[in-house]
Amino acid sequence: MSADRSGRLFLDVDDVEVAFQKLYGRAAERWRTVERVPLESALDRYLAEDARAPSDVPHFRRSTVDGYAARSEDVALAGEASPAILRTVGAVRIGEAAFEPVGDGECAEVPTGGMIPDGADAVVMSEYARSAGEGWVALLSGASYGENVVSIGEERRAGESILPRGRRLAPRDLGALAAAGVASVPVFARPKLAVLSTGDEIVPYDADPPLGKIRDANSTLLASMATRCGYEVVAVRAVSEGSGPLARELRGLLGACELIAVSGGSSKGPSDGTYDAIRDACAPGAFTRGIALQPGKPTVLGFDEPSGTLVAGLPGHPVSAMTAFELLFHRLIREAFYGVPPPAIPARLTANVPASPGRLTCRPASLARSGSGYDATPIFHKSGLIAPLARADGYFLIERDREGLREGELVFVHPYPS
Repeated sequence: MSADRSGRLFLDVDDVEVAFQKLYGRAAERWRTVERVPLESALDRYLAEDARAPSDVPHFRRSTVDGYAARSEDVALAGEASPAILRTVGAVRIGEAAFEPVGDGECAEVPTGGMIPDGADAVVMSEYARSAGEGWVALLSGASYGENVVSIGEERRAGESILPRGRRLAPRDLGALAAAGVASVPVFARPKLAVLSTGDEIVPYDADPPLGKIRDANSTLLASMATRCGYEVVAVRAVSEGSGPLARELRGLLGACELIAVSGGSSKGPSDGTYDAIRDACAPGAFTRGIALQPGKPTVLGFDEPSGTLVAGLPGHPVSAMTAFELLFHRLIREAFYGVPPPAIPARLTANVPASPGRLTCRPASLARSGSGYDATPIFHKSGLIAPLARADGYFLIERDREGLREGELVFVHPYPS
């Protein structure tokens, strides 16, 4: 049990890992619905099965250079002092089949990417070729078996895995699938998410706030972050402060979403009603009331069993809300879909960093090249400010048993979703 700033008893907090495992146990299996989508719609989706090549890639032998395709036994010993004199039997055009075979003492001119004629098994680059009279060419350099030739299936064999299950598809992945002739892929359906922003002090971000009011940054922050992480955002709404209006809004969204993220109202102030709203709207209700995280301690987690909807009451401070979402719900979607997190970047701290003993501390940082490695400059900010985050490349963690880190210590910076 701990206390808030006024000294009142506050929250029996869960360790971050304990809170995550509670989420995972309620979400992982429910979220693994599979759908097949066309390749052009698959960017940033998670593969639900290995993607396999439907046929050999390439499906014909092709040249990697402009040159002359020949039998390796005819050109293996060729050189400037003893060129191979071969009869040309034609020229292969790019994008067309090579029907004329190459026999003993013969060759065919081929472009880069052109098909290798039957009988040929090597290509001599054109810069080593000289005319030896009408229909004849002298090759001044040798080529061994398979040299400058891409064999059938060298890139992929039919049935071979191109990308593994759980891969989040990047543009380069779609290119590899397109080259293999994969027209559609099985992916995990994106969990639907709604963002509810509470607080009588907030106004829309495009409004001119009167004194005492602030613009709502959290709705945009959380919705865009969720989209980048792999959720489908289906609603973004402002809700009047207090447990009653919020509970009514939650009931209307249960079953329509896998996750409802509530921004604000999760602490213990007189108008903070997220915990009560989750208790009233969901069955069995809240299962975590606070996590041992700095920033992000007043995070409430709940579940509605009949609809299968998770509800998260996130702190109103943007950095706290972002931190809790990143460590819990970005990780949740990755692990539910078997995704691999991006590698953390080792870096040396440029300043001392205090921590909050008893809580996992998450600190944003910017990265800069330093010799063969990186420097990590911690970003310090006052509570409630979000602008400093624009300078951050990622975050590092300080374990709950540490009082802080010293300048020069090695940390591992986890990149923010990009």
